[in-house]
Amino acid sequence: MFTDGQLYAPVVTLDGGEVVVELGHDHPGVGDPAYRERRNTIAALALGWTEGRPVPVAEYTEEEHDVWRVVSRELERKHERLACRAARDGRARLRLPDDHIPQLTDVTAALAPLSGFTYLPAAGLVPLREFYGSLADRRFWSTQYIRHHSVPLYTPEPDVVHEVIGHAVTLAEPSYAELYVAAGRAARRVESAEALEFVSKVFWFSLEFGVVHEPDGPKAYGAGLLSSYGEIEEFVEADLRPLDLARMGVQTYDITHYQPILFAARSWSEVVDVVGGFFDTATDESIGRLLRDSDVSA
Repeated sequence: MFTDGQLYAPVVTLDGGEVVVELGHDHPGVGDPAYRERRNTIAALALGWTEGRPVPVAEYTEEEHDVWRVVSRELERKHERLACRAARDGRARLRLPDDHIPQLTDVTAALAPLSGFTYLPAAGLVPLREFYGSLADRRFWSTQYIRHHSVPLYTPEPDVVHEVIGHAVTLAEPSYAELYVAAGRAARRVESAEALEFVSKVFWFSLEFGVVHEPDGPKAYGAGLLSSYGEIEEFVEADLRPLDLARMGVQTYDITHYQPILFAARSWSEVVDVVGGFFDTATDESIGRLLRDSDVSA
């Protein structure tokens, strides 16, 4: 999930125990009482969950399933043209339903034999170290709500479409999954908040918004691009730069807009070697040395 993105809709528990998702003033569902109640209910499911218990079932409405049907089918067509080979392979392996929203337990059941990953329920923002660190144990924190029905092809925040059609699709492909695990180990290995933020930004510009050159042109491999109906068509218009770990680790970004700067690998093997190699060896010292040698700043 976009850990920073959840700041757009923070989840709070009132004194009486009521769980409330605070939608932004320009959120498509902010003026829809029924949608807001659904968001509160689904967030409460995750907040009420504890380790060792079954992942809660979100009883989706037919309207919510309709949103999934529209988005899933549209993104499948776009993936055929614009997703990288590894992502397309992951989607073929995972075999997601296109007629209903899968429960997180269903996603886990499909992923477990492929990469060993388990999906866990998140109500909202998960602290950086916990979210990324859990990847080392092949655990992925996921939201369960879906975007507002009035704009099924748009969301200002990460929803179950992003978590599943973006991340689960990639986690179903072994070389992708190992990158996530390596990122999790890096997050646990580094000690300072600055080094952790650096790791998270490399993750952002690779496994969230990474691009890779293939014989027929640049393709999306990041989950943020793979789950965005609009941005997956527009990423080729961004400033596509070669992989540059030092720059990736300090590059600022705004989740409310298409990314103007993206980093494109020359091949999938370069993603695995360069990004994976960084995650495998990242420490506070190595990150500091990388920054000093490259002389970059935010």
